[in-house]
Amino acid sequence: MGAEHYPPPWFSVAPMMEWTDNHYRTLARLISKKAWLYSEMLAAETIVYQTGNLDRFLAYGPEQHPIVLQIGGNNLENLAKATQLATPYGYDEINFNCGCPSPRVAGHGCFGVRLMLDPKFVAEAMCVIAANTNVPVSVKCRIGLDDHDSYNELCDFIYKVSSQSPTRHFIIHSRKALLNGISPADNRRIPPLKYEYYYALLRDFPDLQFTINGGINSIDEVNAARLEGAHGVMLGRAAYSNPWQILGLVDSAVYGAPLRSITRRQVLEQYQVYGDSVVRMYGLKPHIRDVVKPLLGLFHAEPRNVVWKRKVDAALLRCTTIKSILEETLGEIPDRVLDAPLTEVPSGSTDTFIKAKSLLPPPYTVSEEELL
Repeated sequence: MGAEHYPPPWFSVAPMMEWTDNHYRTLARLISKKAWLYSEMLAAETIVYQTGNLDRFLAYGPEQHPIVLQIGGNNLENLAKATQLATPYGYDEINFNCGCPSPRVAGHGCFGVRLMLDPKFVAEAMCVIAANTNVPVSVKCRIGLDDHDSYNELCDFIYKVSSQSPTRHFIIHSRKALLNGISPADNRRIPPLKYEYYYALLRDFPDLQFTINGGINSIDEVNAARLEGAHGVMLGRAAYSNPWQILGLVDSAVYGAPLRSITRRQVLEQYQVYGDSVVRMYGLKPHIRDVVKPLLGLFHAEPRNVVWKRKVDAALLRCTTIKSILEETLGEIPDRVLDAPLTEVPSGSTDTFIKAKSLLPPPYTVSEEELL
């Protein structure tokens, strides 16, 4: 349908490898009708060399719109082919990964966040991707990497990519990446957040769209970031580990829609139908454990949640359907939890983003060399 038919991307769920798969996105859409969803990152080579098995990697239910495909790579020919192969699947946007710090990606793979050192190539890649699709394209990046972490270097990257390609939307993870062998988890924790860089980009590139990402864990923080001018806000782990309290409030608290009349029991009934239709659809894949995995955050912080997850883990050793697992384990969750409707959490406030706007770096000025 195209992105213009859907709500604006005020809220989105970050692409996360081995997390935001088809199963999680199905659950997410049962809870929120308006959040923008992203695929896991798919390497262009995976798409190009799996032409006989593309549905396993690219297919999704039509209810998942609006949905963005994220691809990664450093070979222009493969990026072009991958985009061509993905186009018939009808994603609403194609996003290019320039932010993953994983040693497997940024190290041996020589793409992901390492591409921030080569904005000329990124601009060429975005031109190639855009030429092979009819939907918008975007870039997800960090604010820098290693010692290349000044605001001016970030601006040089944004300026070169946006001026030399059709890219008008950037998702900014507001930490730099460290490519010294630390884990992706440490790269989400050790480098400090610099939201002031994000808000300075809004000031210095008023014709572009920017989504803020990194360290945001609640709907209150989403709305606080937007109140200070953020075009869009992207959450990752928080939306995965606590989908009911995060995604359940997106439609009402972020988009202003009426609070949905839905319970977790109803969500599970619908997900069970989906889950049992896809288990082992592709031979041995997906395994039932993969289909159950997104459900494990549904009762976050609720009574008996830990006991229920232990019982699910035991049931996975013998059950072959989602229905049988739920029948065997849901007795651990109190009915008052299963049947409780969504409720607005008490509104709070955060001055994190107000403080960030008081720390803005000096305005970016394009050098004569860049202009030439």
